[in-house]
Amino acid sequence: MNLFFGLMVPFIGTVFGAACVFILRGELNPRVQKMLLGFASGVMVAASIWSLLIPAMDMSAEWGKLAFLPAVGGFLLGVLFLLLLDWLIPHLHLGSEEAEGHKSSLKRTTMLMLAVTLHNIPEGMAVGAIFVGLLSGGSEITLTAAFALSIGIAIQNFPEGAIISLPLRSEKGMNRLRAFFYGAASGIVEPLAGALVLIASHYLVPILPVLLSFAAGAMLYVVVEELIPETSRGRHSNLGTIGFAVGFVLMMALDVAFG
Repeated sequence: MNLFFGLMVPFIGTVFGAACVFILRGELNPRVQKMLLGFASGVMVAASIWSLLIPAMDMSAEWGKLAFLPAVGGFLLGVLFLLLLDWLIPHLHLGSEEAEGHKSSLKRTTMLMLAVTLHNIPEGMAVGAIFVGLLSGGSEITLTAAFALSIGIAIQNFPEGAIISLPLRSEKGMNRLRAFFYGAASGIVEPLAGALVLIASHYLVPILPVLLSFAAGAMLYVVVEELIPETSRGRHSNLGTIGFAVGFVLMMALDVAFG
């Protein structure tokens, strides 16, 4: 039961965010959107460090001064994995007119959904990886630490769900229910990715430090490639930076307090 809720909590965060389409009119204010994107970036960076990379190096302590090697290898593999997906899958980011990835005749709405799916895959993998670490019996990861990561990702998914559903309602003329569905569905890949990692846990436990670092690398790729640049679009402000600081501190506090 703990595993089920742990995997579903991030998706629930996306659903609640998408539900904003029922109570808000139009899109989010661009300044608010920048702050929320910065907040999501801060949460993901802190989660990558405290929930994934540091435990990965702690698990490799017997390597002595080379304890960083599994973390480095996994991190780089995670970056390469997202780079490959970014190149292979046709997708379109909000606020952009030019699609990325392979050329495709897919509808704009579909490519917007694929862009969010790309972002959510590493988050689902991160939750699955930390629960694999919990099931392995290692003292480095506790149940509260696993749920701290899951809750932290859910918190940053809340604005993400709103940022997807609200523009679909205002720009595309969708009815509220359909816009909500698209916003909520963008997060379903997270529990699926986490479940796939758990299903393969028997094979992954021996390389758990690499797996945790892989998830961290994939998450930070998303932050650097997409989220932070989006906070700098249009008129310059410091709101994205302020949001980043708040998200980073919140996730850090969650991990340290409940880890």
